[in-house]
Amino acid sequence: MSDYRSLYEWSVASPEEFWPAVWRFCGVIAAERDGREPWDHVGVGLDRMAPPDPRRGPRWFPGARLNFTENLLRYHDARAALVSWNETGRQRELSYGELRGEVARVAAALQAHGVRSGDRVAAFMPNMAETVITMLATASLGAIWSSCSPDFGVAGAVDRFGQIEPRVLFTVDGYRYAGQRIDCLERVAALTERIPAIERTVVVPYLDNQPGIGGVRNATLWESWVGSARPDDEAFSFPRLPFDAPLYILYSSGTTGLPKCMVHGAGGTLLQHLKEHALHVDLKREDRFFYFTTCGWMMWNWLVSGLATGATLVLYDGAPFSPRPTMLWDLAQAERVSVFGASAKYLALAEKEGLTPAGTHDLSTLRTVLSTGSPLAGHSYDYVYGAIKRDVHLCNISGGTEIISCFAIGDPTGPVWRGELQARGLGMAVDVFDRAGAPLAHGAGELVCTKPFPSMPVAFWNDPGGDKYRAAYFERFPGVWRHGDWAEFTEHDGLVIHGRSDATLNPGGVRIGTAEIYRQVDALPEILESLAVGQRIADDERIVLFVRLRPGVTLDEGLRERIRARLRARASPRHVPSKILAVADIPRTISGKISELAVRAVIHGLEVENLDALANPQALELYRNLAELAT
Repeated sequence: MSDYRSLYEWSVASPEEFWPAVWRFCGVIAAERDGREPWDHVGVGLDRMAPPDPRRGPRWFPGARLNFTENLLRYHDARAALVSWNETGRQRELSYGELRGEVARVAAALQAHGVRSGDRVAAFMPNMAETVITMLATASLGAIWSSCSPDFGVAGAVDRFGQIEPRVLFTVDGYRYAGQRIDCLERVAALTERIPAIERTVVVPYLDNQPGIGGVRNATLWESWVGSARPDDEAFSFPRLPFDAPLYILYSSGTTGLPKCMVHGAGGTLLQHLKEHALHVDLKREDRFFYFTTCGWMMWNWLVSGLATGATLVLYDGAPFSPRPTMLWDLAQAERVSVFGASAKYLALAEKEGLTPAGTHDLSTLRTVLSTGSPLAGHSYDYVYGAIKRDVHLCNISGGTEIISCFAIGDPTGPVWRGELQARGLGMAVDVFDRAGAPLAHGAGELVCTKPFPSMPVAFWNDPGGDKYRAAYFERFPGVWRHGDWAEFTEHDGLVIHGRSDATLNPGGVRIGTAEIYRQVDALPEILESLAVGQRIADDERIVLFVRLRPGVTLDEGLRERIRARLRARASPRHVPSKILAVADIPRTISGKISELAVRAVIHGLEVENLDALANPQALELYRNLAELAT
C-alpha cells in the first residue's frame, strides 16, 4: 500500500482480509480454538446489505466469542484510566486496576440481583466515573446497557426506556449545569412509576451525601447496593459471548415520532472503535483522551471504547463555558490532554467568545482536535489552526448513532484541507448517489454505503421482522444503506457534508444543503447561530433564514444586506434567503443538533410529533404565526 487511497480501496474490496487484519493488529481478546482462528468465517452473506438474517447474513465472525468489557479492561495496572471533572474542578481519578475492582463490585451486585445475559440495564446519568463503571459491569455479564443524559424530561426518558423495559436503573440525585443545581429525583420517581419493569433504582449521591430517595420506587443508595459485594478480583471472570451479542441500545432523536431503538452488537462496536481509535486517530496508551459529550450522545460510547487502547479518558460533566469561558481549555492544560474532542458548535461558539487557547494555555501535549455533530465550517478550520494550535491534526468526523461510528473520518498520514473531511473510513464502502441511485463523482447527493460493515445495528428493538430497520435505511435505494446526509466528494477524495438530506432546501428545483448557508452566515460576528428552512409558496419553495444575534445587536436592513451579500459572493445567488428574521432561540434536539424539521413543521401549521425530543421545545413558539412569513 503506497498511500491512504490504496489502503482504503483494498479495505473495501477485500473485507475478508481487512477486518481480520484489524482484529490482529488491535489485539482483540477472544476465546482460543486449538491454534485455529477464533472464528468459523470472517463473514456470511457479505454480498447483501439488508438487515441481518440468521440464515443469509450479513453476519460477521460467526463462531467467535468475546467479552466487550474484557477487551476494555485488558490493562489492570496503576496507570490512570479515568479522570473526572465537573464545573467545580477535578473530582476523581481511577487507575486501571481500581477501575477493574469497581467494575467487579457492580457486576457482582447485578448478578446478585439476578441480572443475566440479554437483560437491560439503564442509566439516567451524567458523564462521570460511575456511569462508565455501570456500563462495563453490565457488559461484562452480557446484559444490554442503555443511557439517557439527566437533562431529559420524563416523557423523553419514558419514550426510550419504556420500550426496552430495563430491570435496573442507575441515576444520580441531581447535577450541576451552568452553575445551577438541578434535581433529578422527582423526574426519576415519575419515570419509575411509568415503567413497571424497573425492579431496582440505584441512586448515586452527586449533589448530597445522603439524598432523600423515599419518593423513588424500590430505590437504594449506590454504596448500600454495591458495598456488600466484595468479589475476589482473581475470580472476576468474563463470559465470552457470540460476536453479535447485543451490547448497547441507542436511540434516534425521535423528532418525527417515537425514537427508534437501535441494538448494537459487542463485537462490531469493539472492532469498529478499535479501528477508528488506533488507525484514524492514532490513539496510544500514553494519550490522554477527552471528548465533550453527554451520555445521551453516541460519542460517549465512542469515547469509552478508548479504554481498549490503554489511554487515559478525561470526563467532563457540565456546561462547556461554565464557570468560565475557558473551562475546557483549563481542563486540557491541567490534564495534559493530547486528543481533544468537541462538537462543531462548540468550536464555533469558542471562536465567537474570542477564546485563543494558543496564547493563554499550555497545549504542548495536544496532538489532535476532533470535531463532529454537524458540518464544520471553513472559518472553524481557520480558528483551530490560528487560535488553538498550528501543528495539530484537525480530525473532522461524520457518522451517526445508527452505526455507532463514522463513515468519514481523519487520516493522520495525510493533509487536512479547509472545509473537508479527510477520508472515508477504512472498510466503509461510502459513495454519493444521485436521485436515480447512480454514483456521483462530482456534485452533491445522498451519502450511502454499498457494502456491509461490522457496526451495523444487529437489530431494532421490538422489530422481529426487521421492517422498521429496512424502512429506515434501505427503502430509498434497495440493498444500499442511505444515511440521510447530503454530501459530495472533493478533488482530494475527501468529503463535504452539506447537512441532512431530509432538511435540504429546494428553491426553484435546485437542492441546497443547509450547512452551505450556515458556514457563511455564522461567520459574521453579529450572529451567534442561524437556522434555514424552506417555506412553500404557491408551487415553489423559498428560503427563510432565522438568526440569533449577539446581545445588543439589531437585525436592521444593513445587517440583512451583509448577510445577502456574503451568501451571494461566497455561495451563490440561489443561497440568498427570501426572508431573514431574528429569533431569541433556536430549537435543538437533546443531543444538541439544530432541528430544522420541527421549525419547518411549525411555520406550515403542522404538528410537531415529539416535542420531548427537543432540549428547548418552548423555542418553537417563537416561530408560530409569524406575520412576516405571510408575505
